[in-house]
Amino acid sequence: MTSLLLAALAAWVANNWLASRMQAPPAPAQDHIVTAAIEIPLGTKLEQRHLAMIEMIPGKAPAGAFHKYEDVIGKVASSSLIAGEIVLAPRLADANGGSALASVVAANMRAVTVRVDDVVGVAGFLLPGNRVDVIATEKDSSGSQARATTILSNVKVLAVDQSAAADSNQPVVVRAVTLELSPPDAEILLKGKTAGAIQLTLRNPLDESDARTKLAATPAPAPKVVRMLIPRPNLPQITVIRGTQVARVVQPHE
Repeated sequence: MTSLLLAALAAWVANNWLASRMQAPPAPAQDHIVTAAIEIPLGTKLEQRHLAMIEMIPGKAPAGAFHKYEDVIGKVASSSLIAGEIVLAPRLADANGGSALASVVAANMRAVTVRVDDVVGVAGFLLPGNRVDVIATEKDSSGSQARATTILSNVKVLAVDQSAAADSNQPVVVRAVTLELSPPDAEILLKGKTAGAIQLTLRNPLDESDARTKLAATPAPAPKVVRMLIPRPNLPQITVIRGTQVARVVQPHE
């Protein structure tokens, strides 16, 4: 009888131990992070339909992440966002009641629009967010020769025509391109456009080199050599007559 009671007690203890081991631990509290529900082009004013929410372990969210839709709706994407990407504060700009384009212009920079044709616009494949070089061409006074100079390098395209969205990979007819430039570079662009024609060349986004034309330095003029004529002293001369030839020879000092 005693052995039967001990066996039952051991079975009960074992059953409780197995149940405690198999019981799932309580799920930790989750943090909610705002992400892009769809691809969001540069310059887009964010709405509810652009956004989604994911759960993340508390303390693991990247710096600048948002936890509420209300903190994101109404802001403007200052760069393109892909679907599923966590929305971060540095990738957004405040609309401040202005246009979407004005909101994506970086601090101390200016948006300058220039008229182009479909060839100048890289045959229609130029999109907002691309990087370009600007080449200015002008003819000499005779009009027989043309000169091309890369006046600006690695310039960001803010908008093509009236669109700041890069939501198409198909070629489109381009009539105007808006570039982001510093005030000095804006002056260089307008001077180049006034002097002749401009051409945009599309860059690889990973290329950070400076493609501006390096003008050869003008060599310094050679110093002038002043030759001074030193008068020769009046030396005694003798006359030598050989047949019909007469020669005068300077007699050196003794």
